[in-house]
Amino acid sequence: MALRQLSGPRLPPARGNATHLVVLCHGYGADGNDLIGLAPLWQRMWPSAAFVAPNAPEPCQGAPTGYQWFAISRIDPAEMARGVEGAAESLNAFLDGELKRLELTPDRLALVGFSQGTMMALHIGLRRRVAAIVGYSGMLAGAVPALGPEAPPILLVHGDSDQTIPVGAVFDAATRLGAAGASVQWHISSGAGHSIDEGGLALGGLHLTMAFRGLLKRQPAEIGGASR
Repeated sequence: MALRQLSGPRLPPARGNATHLVVLCHGYGADGNDLIGLAPLWQRMWPSAAFVAPNAPEPCQGAPTGYQWFAISRIDPAEMARGVEGAAESLNAFLDGELKRLELTPDRLALVGFSQGTMMALHIGLRRRVAAIVGYSGMLAGAVPALGPEAPPILLVHGDSDQTIPVGAVFDAATRLGAAGASVQWHISSGAGHSIDEGGLALGGLHLTMAFRGLLKRQPAEIGGASR
């Protein structure tokens, strides 16, 4: 099967050439426009960052105007693992192309995901060099690979009223990632459903900014969390 070329909305740096790249991976049935609106808010904190939100490679079976990284019939760990593995090649090729276009090294890349996009961000980000991962309302799909000293700092945010992916998914992910040696922070948004609230949005921007400044150096098996 031919590799599917990804594209989506972009936000160039507010000033000068790009020094960092943030790639936003949308959820099931949405498209890049669903997340690119986060970029101007975060760019105030890091004006030289470029942002891009690629559309997933497949038309969505459950939302005709949207896209999917892979098909979902039920929230099943084995199905999710197969899905992220199948979609990884297209997203990795896109990331390589964007880094080359902007003349950036892999350590200047951060991945942000929502829901199914979080599954992709975690799967990809744990298997290549990236500066940071932020995941909203998602879950960890599949096994955690062996993590070395270059493992990125991770922030997971989840609403305690999420009816699509239960909030327990964040504790499962944080525990498994921490056991593998990752530095993981998590935040539970009180009253939030399958969405990103203002508190989670602010924490995501702070996490990216601190990671880009080198202030989130990995500490083995570090797990921290908070609720609001």
